[in-house]
Amino acid sequence: MAAIASSLIRQKRQARESNSERLSASKRRASPSKDPRSLCERHFLGVFSKVRFCSGKKRPVRRRPDAPSNPPQVSRKGVRLEPQLKGIVTRLFSQQGFYLQMHPDGTIDGSKDENSDYTLFNLIPVGLRVVAIQGVKAGFYIGMNGEGFLYSSEMFTPECKFKESVFENYYVIYSSTVYRQQESGRAWFLGLTKEGQVMKGNRVKKTKPSSHFLPRPIEVCMYREPSLHDIEDKHRSRKSSGTPTMNGGKAVNQNAT
Repeated sequence: MAAIASSLIRQKRQARESNSERLSASKRRASPSKDPRSLCERHFLGVFSKVRFCSGKKRPVRRRPDAPSNPPQVSRKGVRLEPQLKGIVTRLFSQQGFYLQMHPDGTIDGSKDENSDYTLFNLIPVGLRVVAIQGVKAGFYIGMNGEGFLYSSEMFTPECKFKESVFENYYVIYSSTVYRQQESGRAWFLGLTKEGQVMKGNRVKKTKPSSHFLPRPIEVCMYREPSLHDIEDKHRSRKSSGTPTMNGGKAVNQNAT
């Protein structure tokens, strides 16, 4: 194809030079019957002359009528800043009869009050069947540390990622994506006791009601992707946040990892 194009360009250039000489000499258009080229060559030349070559100049971009007038904002790293993740505001009802609850100081437990604002959580998708669970009022993320204790975190870390799975009874179970039993490989789950207290993840079994939750969505919302921080850099509690990490009402050592 490149050879054919080169030949046609050369023929076109020769034709232009020949025509210019003839016009300057006789100022009359040569008759097609006197053209020494064959009919096939003239046909290819006619087709090729209609091809438009692209120059280095850029064409002006036409904006569609329905396109937004202002382009989306991006950060210096090229990351779009507007919300992109579709999640839900929901309540998580445990099969134990409690709603998962996060108090303003970050304390996590269960509540019987289905109308409490502290039982509202943002379920933000951060991966394939992986969610972040954030208290709507407190603004903290639920995390699980290496000992199986639940805690609330101001920063989003890998410990705040939970795998969301649907069990056989159509309840949902949430397991840590970081920690599991070393020998058996059994996952660590989010769970509540019969008294509405949070349990250690390594003591919760997926077949028990303590790990079964039923999401009760309130509305669908768009979220920005949480900024992921390293586990070593997290601050698990603040002086004004009380005791955000609880296990059956007992505070966990803040230096535990």
